Amino acid sequence: MRIYEELFIAKPDAADEEVDQFVEQLRTQLTNAGATVDKVDKWGKRRLAYKVDKYREGAYVLLQFSAGPETVKELERRLRVSDLVIKFLTVRIDETLKRLEKRKKDRDKRAARRATAAPPSAPALPSLPGIPPETPAMPGLPRES
Repeated sequence: MRIYEELFIAKPDAADEEVDQFVEQLRTQLTNAGATVDKVDKWGKRRLAYKVDKYREGAYVLLQFSAGPETVKELERRLRVSDLVIKFLTVRIDETLKRLEKRKKDRDKRAARRATAAPPSAPALPSLPGIPPETPAMPGLPRES
């Protein structure tokens, strides 16, 4: 099982009930194929960067699910033949999540090592003749002879 994100754009003139019904069909198809739907996120209507099939805006929907490659193929086929969907994109995110988790563990290890290490002591300031050692040497300070 791999983790995928499916982002699709529905036609802006489609009713919300129609989009909800389509999402439920996709969810049912995924669960019947043995996949688990982790998240369904409706972003609402947004303006597109360029015209797609004569549309300037669309209703965005994001699905996150765990499935096998055959299930993803069938899902993409359904999105391709659907009149409701203008555009879609499928991204496999399980490798990205693994890489981010590994980075986080490494960062936590480094932070733990830094916390246990003692902070270095401040270096001693050099003393000049005629100036007491507790006052730092400053350029332009008159020397006492």
